Order: sequence, then C-alpha cells, then structure tokens
Amino acid sequence: MDDSQARARALSSPLRLRILRLCLHQGRTNKELADALALNPATTLHHVRTLLATGFLAAQEPRIGRRGAREIPYLATRLSWNTEVPDLGPVLVETFLQEIQGLESDELEISRLGLKLNKDHQEQMRSRFRALLQEYAGMPADPDGEPTSIFFVHHPDRSAPTPR
Repeated sequence: MDDSQARARALSSPLRLRILRLCLHQGRTNKELADALALNPATTLHHVRTLLATGFLAAQEPRIGRRGAREIPYLATRLSWNTEVPDLGPVLVETFLQEIQGLESDELEISRLGLKLNKDHQEQMRSRFRALLQEYAGMPADPDGEPTSIFFVHHPDRSAPTPR
C-alpha cells in the first residue's frame, strides 16, 4: 500500500479523526485519549499507532506521569487538512455527530440557508469558503483561545426540484 492509500485509510475512521481533533492543540497521551473517548487504552493505542505511522500524529518528548510511569504525548501534525480522501463525506458526518453528542442546544450555532445559484455563483461561494477556512487553518492557535470547530457542507437541494 502506498503512502497516499495508507493515509486515506487512516482518515477513514471517525475515531481516528476524533483523536486528531483531541491532539490538535495539546499533546495527549494514549491514556488521556482513551479516557476522553471512553475507550480501552489498547483500542486507542491501535489507532494512535496508525496515525503515527501515516504522519498524522507526532510523538512529543516523553514525560513522567502522576504514578511515575513514562508517558508519551502525541500532537497532531495538521497533515490531515490537506490530505485528499475519496468518499470522506460520510466519515466526516459521523465524526461530527459523535463530537456534538451530549452538547446542549445552546452550545451549537447552526445556520441553514437555501439558495438558487448558477454554477458560477456556486463555485464563487465555495471558493470563498475554502479560502476562509484555509486562512484560519493556517493561523497559529491563540494562546488564550478555546477549542472550537466548524463543520460546513454545501449540497444540492433535492427536496425542491428546479422547474425547467
């Protein structure tokens, strides 16, 4: 399996995408990840190793944990942002649904807008959104910032066919 196939496969799991999110701004150990995801550490370690092998996670300097054991925190490399993965849509939707599970409705800011745009205007809009997301993805984390997420989907509206 070549690197691009291995990377696409690594990103085809909602659990691995959640691990990357948890390690985006702060290095976390396998135990910390298992606790955050309510999983067995052995299960988490399998996924961490997959992300390490494909370059999506990087091991940080080992540290000594509370019980004196050597711990290795892992930090996301941000390689996933520019990695092409075929048929990623359903995985992203499932990841999103898992990540918002348990949030209160007032913790979600949701907008839904129906438009009728020609192909040029649709592409212009998508291009502007991509540029905006790319701009923010390239910014360093604010030292006083709070973790936040954006999930954006553009899709055809099949509920109201366009009259011919």
